[in-house]
Amino acid sequence: MSWTDGPLLGFDTETTGVDVDTDRIVTAALVRRDASGTHVRSWLINPGVAIPEAAAAIHGVSTAHAREHGRPPREALEEIATDLAEAFRGGVPVVAYNAAFDLCLLDAELRRHRLKTLPDRLCSDARPVIDPLVLDRAEDQLRRGKRKLVDLCGFYQVVESGTLHTADVDVVATLDVLERIVGRFPHLATLDLDTLHEYQSTAHQAWAEGFNAWRAEQGLDGPGASHVWPTREPVGTLW
Repeated sequence: MSWTDGPLLGFDTETTGVDVDTDRIVTAALVRRDASGTHVRSWLINPGVAIPEAAAAIHGVSTAHAREHGRPPREALEEIATDLAEAFRGGVPVVAYNAAFDLCLLDAELRRHRLKTLPDRLCSDARPVIDPLVLDRAEDQLRRGKRKLVDLCGFYQVVESGTLHTADVDVVATLDVLERIVGRFPHLATLDLDTLHEYQSTAHQAWAEGFNAWRAEQGLDGPGASHVWPTREPVGTLW
């Protein structure tokens, strides 16, 4: 029996931007895949701030649409966090592409609205997490090219019926890419979830160190990649 037999809970967000400390969730999806099939739950949220045009161009949700049709953020965030915490408590792995972004941003949003973060709810780290981006980098280190979700869909020949950058479509694509990665690197299926989680944490740290060293060689400014995966300690006060 392997973790690949399920259940798995996929998670993705679309947001107002890429700063996990200051940006807001606009849409989110949780997709449970188990023996009975694939089950989708999604949210449209009024983030309470204007959605930049650049972000709206990616995910298709305008400020006006979110204000008219979106759920209050505190209400929706509580539902998302409750479902994720229930999965973690049950030992169900949460699958997210570039998981550190979605999980760190979610915890920042929860703190902003004075709700318990995932670690607060679990009294421990949020785990097990499975991140196809981290696994692909670790298992195929020499492959050149970009590694966005759309790039991995192309490489692993995953075709989705909807449009990427819609949270629920992205989650299904992420689960399908994970399946293809494990098919190509079957030793991953033999690892227990704790070992797999630690393997990814170590692999991400090694990648971040190499990436940041390359940035330094190029003379690039900025903080670079965080060494911590999939979550980190909170930064500052969010309210």
